[in-house]
Amino acid sequence: FLSATFKEYALITDMFSLSGRVPLIKGKSAREALEEKGMWEHYKASYPYNPMAKFSQSYAVGYESMTNDADLSYYGVISIGTPPQSFQVIFDTGSSNLWVPSIYCSSAACNNHDKFNPQKSSTFKATNKPLSIYYGTGSMTGVLGYDTVGGIQVAHQIFGLSTTEAPFMAYMRADGILGLAYPQLSSSNAQPVFDNMVQQGLVQDFFSVYLSGNSHTGSEIIFGGYNPNHYTGSLVWIPLSSETYWQITMDSVTINGQVVACSGGCQAIVDTGTSLIAGPNSDIASINSWVGATVKNGAVSKTTVITQKCPRYMPDVTFNIHGSSFSLPASAYVRQVSAASFLFCCLQSGYYGCSTGFSNGGSSLWILGDVFIRKYYTVFNRGTNSVGLAKAV
Repeated sequence: FLSATFKEYALITDMFSLSGRVPLIKGKSAREALEEKGMWEHYKASYPYNPMAKFSQSYAVGYESMTNDADLSYYGVISIGTPPQSFQVIFDTGSSNLWVPSIYCSSAACNNHDKFNPQKSSTFKATNKPLSIYYGTGSMTGVLGYDTVGGIQVAHQIFGLSTTEAPFMAYMRADGILGLAYPQLSSSNAQPVFDNMVQQGLVQDFFSVYLSGNSHTGSEIIFGGYNPNHYTGSLVWIPLSSETYWQITMDSVTINGQVVACSGGCQAIVDTGTSLIAGPNSDIASINSWVGATVKNGAVSKTTVITQKCPRYMPDVTFNIHGSSFSLPASAYVRQVSAASFLFCCLQSGYYGCSTGFSNGGSSLWILGDVFIRKYYTVFNRGTNSVGLAKAV
């Protein structure tokens, strides 16, 4: 499943039988790249952030939507074809298709990424089926084909070859997306990679994700296994409320024992493909008010910032799920603005120092993205239709 560079990490023979590990790299996000160029505010004004786009009802008619989240930053290496062609992809539990750029794509996003060349693969099988994946700020279009996804050798895997891509992908380190949600969400009824892995008897029917914090190393996704060295205590198993996304029921969000959001319960999606925590606008405003942040609208749409120098104390934010509590300290949900970004973004906009990881979603649905997953090791279990959470170490 991996390129030769990472193959020595791919198969875990000592702790996990019949499982595969993909190291994940926490690279510079598109947001950071744009901030350093002084382009972030203009980009946000031109392409408003819509974190709920990937969870729209358009799935019901066969389209897959994906978040325009410029903070996507964790990616791993896969290979496609014979001989293998390597690509960096985001492993996204909020979508279900695999796609990569192709030689047929001339968009700016394709021109600075690796492109799949079907003419160089002896195992490629073409189709005449189109693929359309809708973003909050544009779309990816392409065609579907079949080939081998290598390393673990997933045979006859259907995937998308992009012909056009949304502008923000030009600033991403990753080349494409590998979706890990349920088949019901897959555009054009394309069988997801993980489903094929399980059906072909290559792995067991669960996978786990560990996202490291500030370090650029150590993050990983394990297919058919999980690593107890990355968490402490026991996994808390939470049943899914919908077998489409990895959707669960959340009881409430509290700070210092007070309910500040999700009063009476709400629905949340555990999503590796969204970097922040998103929720209803009023709930997010409540959380940010309690932690001492304010929402400053204007050139940077829906960006939550702390308008003083970073406070010395900010309270834990606790997500109460299925009778268990999962707390995030300030160190988990506050991002310090870099010096280069500060010169462009913050001085020009009146912002200071820090931003929070809580974002307006404009919907009743919550997204527990990487801000949450970094703190809690996550096992996604298709066999029991549940999510396992334990404190990451």
